Parts: sequence; structure tokens; C-alpha cells
Amino acid sequence: MKNNDKKAVVVLSGGLDSASCMGIAEDEGYKLYALTFHYGQRHSREVEQAKKIAEHYQVQEHKIVNIDFLKELGGSALTDENIDVPKKMNQDNIPVTYVPARNLIFLSCASAYAEVIKAEAIYTGVSGVDYSGYPDCRPEFIESLNNTVRLATKRNIEGEKTKIYTPLINLSKADTITLGLKLNVPYELTTSCYIGEEYACGECDSCILRLKGFKEAGFKDPIPYKNIQMI
Repeated sequence: MKNNDKKAVVVLSGGLDSASCMGIAEDEGYKLYALTFHYGQRHSREVEQAKKIAEHYQVQEHKIVNIDFLKELGGSALTDENIDVPKKMNQDNIPVTYVPARNLIFLSCASAYAEVIKAEAIYTGVSGVDYSGYPDCRPEFIESLNNTVRLATKRNIEGEKTKIYTPLINLSKADTITLGLKLNVPYELTTSCYIGEEYACGECDSCILRLKGFKEAGFKDPIPYKNIQMI
């Protein structure tokens, strides 16, 4: 029997992976608390989709936090309008779509939120397989941050554990989609495109990874595209 007193903070970007984490956390019996960030990204579509996903799951609370100083810092095509969003994946280098220290900042905030609401779990949708070269999506980063959370939070020091969970860390995008569909994750409500328009571009790294995942999983992506490249 599921323990309905368990609480989980889900870092909810509005994308496919974070929505999958929402479905997994629900399936594992947690009361859901969603945490979404305005971090200075070039468009707000992902935040609007996160609201729809949170409503779908009837979360206990949905916090939308403004940390748009990341836009002031720049250094990423997702926050700096002077840097073009690339339309071709480069597997040899860390992509220009990497936002400096983004997951470190997000998960630090999620740890604080978890402490306030007394949540045992934090879910985030990072993947060490289809991770696009981002250093803050690697398993060793999550392991290190869990050690930090154990040392840095009152809840953990007093024996009430909070842990960061990454259920997608060893899954390909296709594996994630297959699992999510079994859990009835509403992928039609998600967005992945870096451009952030009503119709996904079908050309940026994120669109390409998503389309490839659906193709390999044997399902049709339910969101609309302007252009779908041959994968």
C-alpha cells in the first residue's frame, strides 16, 4: 500500500523529462509539490506548460520562482539573445545551450523547498545517457550534490532524510518515453523546443533528441512541429 504522507518536490520545467518524473513520483505514492523557475530563459512557454502539467497532476502546491539573474550573467544561448540557438548537435563539446550552473542552482533551491515542506524526495529529470553534454546532468554531479544536501540542511542533520532522485539518469530518451506512456504522462502538454513558439522548430538539439526518442520508442510525438528533420 502506498504511503500517502510522503512528499516529493519535482523540479518541473514543462519539458518531457520533468513531466516523466512527475508521473514516476505519483506512481511511487508521493504527494506532489512542483517547483518551476523563471531563470531568464528566452521564452516563457515552458513555464506556461509547467502550469498545465502541474494542474493535470493536481499537485499540492506549485511554486514558480524568479531567479532571472541567470539572464544577467549570460553565457548561454538559452538566456542571451546575442547567442544563436544552434540547429545541429555537436557531441564533441559542451553545447552553447548549457546554462552555467543551472542544475546546481535549481537543486539547491529544491533542497530548501523540501526542507520547508518536510519532503523526503526531490525528483529531477536529468539523464546521463541523452544528456547533450551538460556537465550538471552527470551521475557524479548528483552523487556529489546529495552529499552536500546531507551536510547542509537542518532536516538531514536531525535525521530526517531528504534525497535527490534521478529516475531517468540511466535511461535513453526512448526508454523514458516508453516508461512515461505506461504511466500516462501527458506528453501533449510538454514542450522541448529551445525556440519556444507554438509549433516546435524540429531543428534545435532538444527537438532532435525528442523526435529521435519518440521514433526509437515507436510512438508519434503528440506536439506540433514546423519542420521535422529526418532522424
